[in-house]
Amino acid sequence: MSKKLLIVESPSKAKTISKYLGDEYEVLASVGHIRDLPKSNKKAIDIEGGFIPHYEISKGKEKVVADIKRHAGKASEVLLATDPDREGEAIAWHIAEAVNLKNPKRIVFNEITKDAILEALQNPRQIDDELRKAQEARRVLDRLVGYDLSGLIWKKVRYGLSAGRVQSPALRIVMEREREIRAFIPEKYWVISAEVKNASNKELTLTYEKEPRVEEEVKRILEISKKGSWKVIDVKETETKRNARAPFTTSTLQQSASSRLGFSPSRTMGIAQKLYESGFITYMRTDSTNLSKGVQARIADMVASEYGKEYVEVKDFKTKSKNAQEAHEAIRPTDVHKKSLGHTPEQKKLYELIWERAVSSQMAPARILKTKITARVDDESILGFVANGGRTTFDGWLKVDKKSAGEDVELPKVKTGEKLTLLKIESDEKSTEPPARYTEAGLVKELEKRGIGRPSTYASIMKTLDDRGYTTKDGRALRPTDTGEVVSDFLENYFGKYISDSFTAEMENELDEIADGKREYEKTLSNFYKPFLQDVKEKEKEAQKITTLGDAPKEFPCPVCGAPMIIKLGRSGKFMSCSKFPDCSGGRTMDGEVMDGPKLTGEKCPECGTGELVERSGKYGKFIACNRYPKCRFVKENGENKQNGTGVKCPVCNKGEMVEKRGRFGVFYSCSNYPSCKNAIKAKPTGNICKMCGALMMEGTKTIPERCSNKACPNHRPDKLKE
Repeated sequence: MSKKLLIVESPSKAKTISKYLGDEYEVLASVGHIRDLPKSNKKAIDIEGGFIPHYEISKGKEKVVADIKRHAGKASEVLLATDPDREGEAIAWHIAEAVNLKNPKRIVFNEITKDAILEALQNPRQIDDELRKAQEARRVLDRLVGYDLSGLIWKKVRYGLSAGRVQSPALRIVMEREREIRAFIPEKYWVISAEVKNASNKELTLTYEKEPRVEEEVKRILEISKKGSWKVIDVKETETKRNARAPFTTSTLQQSASSRLGFSPSRTMGIAQKLYESGFITYMRTDSTNLSKGVQARIADMVASEYGKEYVEVKDFKTKSKNAQEAHEAIRPTDVHKKSLGHTPEQKKLYELIWERAVSSQMAPARILKTKITARVDDESILGFVANGGRTTFDGWLKVDKKSAGEDVELPKVKTGEKLTLLKIESDEKSTEPPARYTEAGLVKELEKRGIGRPSTYASIMKTLDDRGYTTKDGRALRPTDTGEVVSDFLENYFGKYISDSFTAEMENELDEIADGKREYEKTLSNFYKPFLQDVKEKEKEAQKITTLGDAPKEFPCPVCGAPMIIKLGRSGKFMSCSKFPDCSGGRTMDGEVMDGPKLTGEKCPECGTGELVERSGKYGKFIACNRYPKCRFVKENGENKQNGTGVKCPVCNKGEMVEKRGRFGVFYSCSNYPSCKNAIKAKPTGNICKMCGALMMEGTKTIPERCSNKACPNHRPDKLKE
């Protein structure tokens, strides 16, 4: 009897679900996306044909697709159980298209528990084409915007940089805050505090109601306060409530995990993904704060049993996002009775954070008795001094979420009119502080507030800014790099409209409307892309190439020839370069320190005949090149052969020697005759030739000392060879 086939994204998710299903089901994993747009934009999207994307099987996924196709051919029924959001809907559609499934069933569940899986199997549906189109529209739009803007930045700023529909507005927000900090002018102010005691010899610290900005005024207040008589003029006690917070959304989870646990958004989402796939929490990409009635009842029963009925207060939270639609529930534990779950310490910490937030959301408010004491000197020319305190009279939801409770500050009992004795009074000079830089959590909160991005994109935005070298961390704060500043300035100057808050948020809303069936896919993309492309073409003619960022300070002349210097942008940030470059290669750091310049070798450039070969230091070490770069791009690839040679002759050209080099992925070995010969291998060559294919043999591991460098050769993995 043929089995039913259920397809999910991840192997661990498949493993968890398999435990809940009987022998009639077979569970396979697509291991994420199986199709994507090709790297070449010319082949990726047919714009004239209606923005039709041309997908191809992702590299390395051919075997996965073939495996799914083989099992689907034998199955009596195929069910697609990918994640319950737009991306999950798109993955389900791609699987159906790639494998050519006929009428597959789509099931969704918000948690990987037996009850949720069995209920989902009872309620299958068709693939939601509107939801799939919404995801496709985002993917296509992001590709078109990124490709066109990045291409222009390559031409006008520097090769290898990038821009994006959502990452660029995020970078602009970081840069705007940095400009505020630079423009900030600190002002002096004084905090005046007095230590007094009451009739019962209980000490109390009071603070002057205002923070004077003039030193003479501070001296006057201190002098009057020391001479005068003190008394209490007012005592106020007010009971306030601290209400529980809503269960976690994606955004609030990332913010709390950052402040409480020190996790970055991408790290938080990775850990949450594991918890979800293990069946411990509900789906972690959501902007809903809703909890189902059944879950609310289970939490209420547990709280009443554990802490008492007085701690229970079932409540609903209104989702702030007007487009909340990524999932139907907030992030919560699947079993509210389990306070600690997880396979690693990190998972346990995040699970406990989620458990505390979900459970405490259905608990009664905490009651705080706040006290404010006001005292003054018998001289009405100065203001009063105050002390604020409070104590918790009922802990409520803080019983569970203890870390949210502040420290109680209990003040001594005093009465209005009671005389006080001054023990000490002093002033502390301070300066106003500029606004703080965004942390990753703070930036996520700001993006959500401005309607930029969606739950599934926040972590990737943070990661992209870091990967591109546009931001760096100063502690937890995000600081824009020199490269990030230049890119942001360029985009703000020429494409300010497209990276503005209003435009980006409105575009997000339009893409959401495609998911709701209120807006057409082709019309939406056409309305945006045609004027955008026209603007890109116009700006390409209008924008000047940024070769320099201005003149360097006059006190820093060129250390080689004495000529004035200019500021340029290099791969490592800004630096000062001689204005006579390439005739002079003098350079300084932005602090004015002399940079080690290229060393002359005494050889003429064999390519241009006019330049000289110089030894430079690059990202991957020293190399020899023409001093007329960029007019002449000659590089002597074998400049380090003497020290990096292996003594193994290249078997491809029979001229060069295999030499050690370093690239972005680490050490590798290639022919010294590059670029004429492009032979390269990953590990150190042994000098032996493979008897099976004739390629060079290279070092292996302890268990496999030697293996073939040819990936297609069976001897590349001799441990897999059948005897």
